[in-house]
Amino acid sequence: MHSEDTGGEKQVQRIGVFVCHCGTNIAATVDVKKVVEMAAKEPGVVHAEDYQYMCSEAGQAKIINAIHEKNLTGIVVCSCSPRMHEATFRKAAQKAGLNPYMVEIANIREHCSWIHKDMEEATLKAVILARAAIAKVNLDAPLQPGESLVTKRALVIGGGIAGIQSALDIAEAGYEVDIVEKLPSIGGRMSQLDKTFPTLDCSACILTPKMVEAAAHEKINIYTYSEVEKVSGFVGDFTVDIRKKARSVDMSKCTGCGVCSEKCPSKKNPNEFNRGLNNRSAIYIPFAQAIPNVPVIDRENCIKFKTGKCGACSKVCAAGAIDYEQKDEIITQKYGAIVVATGFDVIPLDKYDEYAYSQSKDVITSLELERIMNAAGPTKGHLERLSDGKAPKNIVFVQCVGSRCSDDRGKSYCSKICCMYTAKHAMLIRDKYPDTNVTVFYIDVRTPGKNFDEFYRRAVEDYGVNYVKGQVGKVIPQPDGTLMVQASDLLENKQILMEADMVVLAAAIEPNKDVRKIATMLTASIDTNNFLTEAHAKLRPVESPTAGIFLSGVCQGPKDIPETVAQAGAAAVKAIGLLAKDKLTTNPCTAHSDELLCNGCSQCANVCPYGAISYEEKQVNDHGIRETRRIAVVNNALCQGCGASPLRRFSTAVRARITSLRPAPTRPAKPRISPLCRVKLIFLKCLLSLKFSTRSSSSSVSK
Repeated sequence: MHSEDTGGEKQVQRIGVFVCHCGTNIAATVDVKKVVEMAAKEPGVVHAEDYQYMCSEAGQAKIINAIHEKNLTGIVVCSCSPRMHEATFRKAAQKAGLNPYMVEIANIREHCSWIHKDMEEATLKAVILARAAIAKVNLDAPLQPGESLVTKRALVIGGGIAGIQSALDIAEAGYEVDIVEKLPSIGGRMSQLDKTFPTLDCSACILTPKMVEAAAHEKINIYTYSEVEKVSGFVGDFTVDIRKKARSVDMSKCTGCGVCSEKCPSKKNPNEFNRGLNNRSAIYIPFAQAIPNVPVIDRENCIKFKTGKCGACSKVCAAGAIDYEQKDEIITQKYGAIVVATGFDVIPLDKYDEYAYSQSKDVITSLELERIMNAAGPTKGHLERLSDGKAPKNIVFVQCVGSRCSDDRGKSYCSKICCMYTAKHAMLIRDKYPDTNVTVFYIDVRTPGKNFDEFYRRAVEDYGVNYVKGQVGKVIPQPDGTLMVQASDLLENKQILMEADMVVLAAAIEPNKDVRKIATMLTASIDTNNFLTEAHAKLRPVESPTAGIFLSGVCQGPKDIPETVAQAGAAAVKAIGLLAKDKLTTNPCTAHSDELLCNGCSQCANVCPYGAISYEEKQVNDHGIRETRRIAVVNNALCQGCGASPLRRFSTAVRARITSLRPAPTRPAKPRISPLCRVKLIFLKCLLSLKFSTRSSSSSVSK
């Protein structure tokens, strides 16, 4: 239905314009009747009307009837964001027999009514957007979507509780799943916890069965001590390179007896699993329930790799599993869907010297307290000061260290889990050590979950935990080994100076430091705090804006274990829905390269957020002259039609596919203006003409 050259005459489009009130969301700020009146005067517009809710069934029926009665060849809907209802209006148009890609949306809600308070100003802008959309329909051509095959296999990046749950759910649906975990064992952050709130059940007791189930599942393949090296391709057909790092131990031979760790002479290496509170050997298994139960050699601290001597582990290994010559291995696999579950860590506290974290061993983080209270931890579950091994009698908890921070040292967001795990720690300490006094300094207590507030009230009322609303200003180590805590009580309006044997800091959590690298490889969006961004905060909370990428767990935002497991299941369902399809419909609204104009400068590839543009050497016939040129090539399966590349390309060689069906002149007699430039010129013309026509009486405009 595109305007064509027919006998020297141009066939004009028959366009319908439909303006939505959106209740009062639009109509309260935009003069809808004025927009309809002005749109009706535009070239090609044969029908214009408004309605209260254009997305409703009655509103869609108006569109369908108008297409039939007025023989419309294109429509413009002035309403909310196309992210919300573009698919709705395209389906309505298709139902009426109109090509769905002859539908354009003018966003007059988010771009006008929600950001302007002055009705005249908002109406002026709404008319301009409507005119631009009408001009675009005049340049549109009917398109047909393509198809791409789907690889029936999923990749889960991260082996914590979120990754394990997603993998299990996908595998139970009958699809192959690979889990890639950078550490020597799956389990993630939850494996370091002692108890979980609000039920206070053992973390290992509920996590270990999940780990064992994942390892034993016939559809799940686990790559531990591995990292994603490269990702290419598109939804349904990703190609991923996985670097399987050398353990220096043959997993097929090792029995997990642990003799090598016992005999290793290099035993002064910080134990990462215990947050560096004790040491481990150079060959080690991270924790007792590790899966796989196979050690890994830390080559940076192994005497054999540093000096060429020793080899004690090889000598005592009865199975002959030690392999010093083992190399990293690159595994290339295809996947239809990818689930990101990279987890979190606590922020570094080097910027918070006022709490003396780097000065005293008795100032610890909440996660370090988890390891101290764990039976497999550095103190075998005994609560004791790290400085002298004595049991603390007075413990102070400091909330929101780095969370809800107004300066650039910490994070502006609430970490969401700190209030609950502090109440958990306080209850466990008071239960096991009733003579220990526990004081919690807090800004606000936030417990918005099922049975969460009751859990906090138990800590206060049943266990006698002293909650003080106020902030700790400074922690001062004393010569006798105690800690002097200087704080304020906002309810009593007084300053507090109290002595403590141990101070526990509820440090803010942040996404795993590798998430930015992962996001770059996946062309996934991240926010200013490095959390992965969802496609829509309410309607698509587990989907990335990049098709085929799904989000699971704290990589998307702070959350507790139940919420993480729920989101992991939701991400798995979305991935299953994708894998269940044999073919996917591709978006035809993509860019393409004009081979005669492209000079191979790579500007468009540099700005493409989806990695859809590559380059290849091609033979080009430029008006009878054949030569080899470096030409931009667009992968239509990856391209989302965002327009970034055409805007960047100064030679206008990259054009929108929506105009690609226009008949090309055999020999241009003068420099050609790209369709995008035409839309811009029309937009500016509309802006100037409307501004002067509506405000001609203003003296300032007249001048």
